[in-house]
Amino acid sequence: MSTPAIDPNRASAARIYDALLGGTHNFASDRAIVARTLELVPDMAVITRANRLFLHRAVRFATAQGIRQFLDLGSGIPTEQNVHEIAPDARVVYVDVDPTAVLYARHLLGDDPRVAVVHGDLRQPALLLEDPALTGLLDFREPVGVLMVAVLQFIPDSPALTEALRVYRDVAAPGSVLAVSHATLDSRAAELERVADLYNRTGSSLLPRDAPQVSRFFDGWDLVEPGLVPQPLWRPDPDAATPDPSTFLMLAGVARRPAT
Repeated sequence: MSTPAIDPNRASAARIYDALLGGTHNFASDRAIVARTLELVPDMAVITRANRLFLHRAVRFATAQGIRQFLDLGSGIPTEQNVHEIAPDARVVYVDVDPTAVLYARHLLGDDPRVAVVHGDLRQPALLLEDPALTGLLDFREPVGVLMVAVLQFIPDSPALTEALRVYRDVAAPGSVLAVSHATLDSRAAELERVADLYNRTGSSLLPRDAPQVSRFFDGWDLVEPGLVPQPLWRPDPDAATPDPSTFLMLAGVARRPAT
């Protein structure tokens, strides 16, 4: 499958995220944004790694519910301990709109029969859900883990987004799980607004939302305890340090698809 051309001179959210995680699949343009971001928010790399750990906890929660297939929307560039590694018995479809993320994912994941990588926009579920790579792995008659981790913060509100979220909800079988993390202005607003302005000038819009706005992404789903909370407070590992949640700039929540 082909992917669009990659412009190394234009920073991308996926490559910036990779650089913040200490990855190597990024360019000088991305690292320049990271350097400036760390000047504005020195602990941004820590926040980014904490977001990755939330993904791990959410996947483990889903597998504990018996889920053995995942749709990772806005998956980014694969790094250590990706979804298929946290859930080695599961089938996983990674989806990203960034051609760099798709290219590196296909290269790194190779011909693993449990994994597929799809280039697409999560706001176009009709196209994504008909992609042969996806339909060859996922069976929506069974519960699925739908992951939207640190991706909706790059997508503005629109009828297309609202409709897409409805489609993913409606196609998911009862017992499915939705995991969302999202940048928020509920704390450290001035710092995050400066970072958002930096991203916006690169063409990768960052759109923090407050808790009521993020809660709407769970419409039609039942949030599990502890609900939508500061990221490090969502079911932390027992041996994890307890950071000040107000410093983490991210909200996180997981929900189940109820029976209808």
